[in-house]
Amino acid sequence: MRIVIKVGTSTLAHSTGRLNIRRMEALCKVMSDMKNAGHELVLVSSGAIGMGCGKLHISERPSDMPTKQAAAAVGQCELMYTYDKLFTEYNHTVAQLLITSPDVEDEIRKTNFHNTLMRLLDMGVLPVINENDTVSTDEIEIGDNDTLSAMVAATIDADLLVLLSDIDGLFDADPRSNKNAKLIPVVEDLYAVERFALDSGSSFGTGGMVTKLHAAHIATEAGCDMIIANGKNPKVLYDIMDNVQVGTRFISKR
Repeated sequence: MRIVIKVGTSTLAHSTGRLNIRRMEALCKVMSDMKNAGHELVLVSSGAIGMGCGKLHISERPSDMPTKQAAAAVGQCELMYTYDKLFTEYNHTVAQLLITSPDVEDEIRKTNFHNTLMRLLDMGVLPVINENDTVSTDEIEIGDNDTLSAMVAATIDADLLVLLSDIDGLFDADPRSNKNAKLIPVVEDLYAVERFALDSGSSFGTGGMVTKLHAAHIATEAGCDMIIANGKNPKVLYDIMDNVQVGTRFISKR
């Protein structure tokens, strides 16, 4: 399978913004095993701004653009250094792609992006993609990495998009405030569940359920199933590969 996996800041970092080393090591180990099994993987990774804030001892996500971009510049170094180190331990090569909205919207640039990405996959490389937060200003432009990951999945005709988040999936109410909230395991009609979307995220992330449903629209329209699952235990990816019911699955329209 060709799979795009998106990990959010809340999955990669502690509440302090500093790297969650144990979880990141587990993620890279499981993804390496998936590649060993023959799957083609693309990782869309948030976390640059959050990790930059941690290294710069900034207690919350900056509100002004220059500080956001400065934090992203610092954090992206740590993020890619860590991915390169961990995946190399399992004999896999990573590549960094930092993009802005024209790279997936302008036809010529989109074609170039597609060709580069496909060649990397042909060469057995694991691409790690993030928005270029150091120069982009609308988000920071594309809106969030949920949307970006769906665009990437559509661009490369992925079979599956997995959003690893800090929530178990889509519920019929907010599970953080309503103990009777029920998980919705499968969604075939996105419009029927839009009212359940709750646009709230962590202090360092940008995405909420609204952005995830927007990503589901993009992915399913392109013929790609999408799953929202909790990333606190990256081994959940094994269950997904074994067709065990995990989180919420959005069924594609093709």
